[in-house]
Amino acid sequence: MAKKSKKQQSGGTPATVALTAAGVEFTVHAYEHDPAHPSYGEEAAEAMGVSPDRVFKTLVADVDGALTVAVVPVAGSLDLKALAAAVGGKRAAMADPALAERTTGYVRGGISPLGQRKRLPTVLDDSARAHATICVSAGRRGLEVELAPADLAGLTEAVLAPIGRT
Repeated sequence: MAKKSKKQQSGGTPATVALTAAGVEFTVHAYEHDPAHPSYGEEAAEAMGVSPDRVFKTLVADVDGALTVAVVPVAGSLDLKALAAAVGGKRAAMADPALAERTTGYVRGGISPLGQRKRLPTVLDDSARAHATICVSAGRRGLEVELAPADLAGLTEAVLAPIGRT
């Protein structure tokens, strides 16, 4: 059953609202975000005491002119060629951060693969299958949701592919 924070009970983020509406089991993890920390994802893993290979970051890339979401472990990086191949594209580059924020409705460092303003094609790194649960941003810095990878893939209609590099 989901642990509900006071914020979530009063509406939550678009990500937690989407999870609740879908009836998916999830846990919210809140922590104090440090703006000076060099990595949002590593900060989340450290603050929650979770292995970095179970905490996934949400990145927005441009694949042949179409914005595409990549969800990869914070312990590694995104393989842009593999991302392009996973969606049948030829070339991928990181999207302009301002465009990613406008399109998803979230701020950089808090972009969630769930509850985005505009649904984008999504690719989840297949390493997620190795875990019973993974953590992704709940839609703002300092807030993560933990859920089963299959639930994340189902809700985002994600393709699972090896897009992460260690």
